Amino acid sequence: MSLFFVYITDKQRKGRLFMKDVLTIQQIRAHLQEGTYSEEMLSSWQEDHRTGVQKLMDTHKRKQVKEQELREQYDHMCSFENAYYAKGKQYIAGIDEAGRGPLAGPVVAAAVILPRDAYIAGLNDSKQLSEAKREALYEQIINTCIAYGVGIVTSQRIDEINIYQAAKQAMLEAVDELECQPDHVLVDAMPLSELTCTYESLIKGDQRSVSIAAASIIAKVTRDRMMKEADTAYPGYGFKDHMGYGTKQHLEALRKQGITPLHRLSFAPVKDLSRV
Repeated sequence: MSLFFVYITDKQRKGRLFMKDVLTIQQIRAHLQEGTYSEEMLSSWQEDHRTGVQKLMDTHKRKQVKEQELREQYDHMCSFENAYYAKGKQYIAGIDEAGRGPLAGPVVAAAVILPRDAYIAGLNDSKQLSEAKREALYEQIINTCIAYGVGIVTSQRIDEINIYQAAKQAMLEAVDELECQPDHVLVDAMPLSELTCTYESLIKGDQRSVSIAAASIIAKVTRDRMMKEADTAYPGYGFKDHMGYGTKQHLEALRKQGITPLHRLSFAPVKDLSRV
């Protein structure tokens, strides 16, 4: 159905723009979802007294407010990157890790270089996002970024050098995996003096920098996928549920089924069980 506008000339409505054909609620919903509307159309729907239309408009307004909030949050989280762009840096990598605390599985780090003009709505610290949201953002990040790299350090290596050094090793490996090497790095709460470029370590960086937030999501999703595979290889431990953390379910499985090659022998209570 083609749409066009006519001016109503009666005294009460003179000068107001109206649609000759009144759209159904389903048609209005489709326009709002697809973004195929004009300001005139929005104005007319705001004055539409049908309950269904008013509900659609309320939902649309809330969506616009949320989108604006996400944009403002993203722009605020670009402040560190923008400061270094202003100093002449071109390729800024964010680095973060996942898996320091679990009793089993590797520690995984990621490094991500985002384009300067990128916008990924909802990008935030991976721990504050649902699994479904992390998975969706993971795909957006790898399709948007200039480069990303992942470093993985096994539980055996963690036992050899300790978790702090293992996390640092994973981070450095992630940088080495980047196809485009950075000229500056933003890292979440870890000094990386071994880097050949400049860097800044930020406390709670995954909440303050879009680059670090992107890295946190890549690291978390990568590790979670590995632990889900481990759940198949080592059934009964519930790795797909707790990702190796020391939950009640995990501790009970350890006592009943024993230690697997994925477990970190230097971590209590795994360490205590290994002595029995």
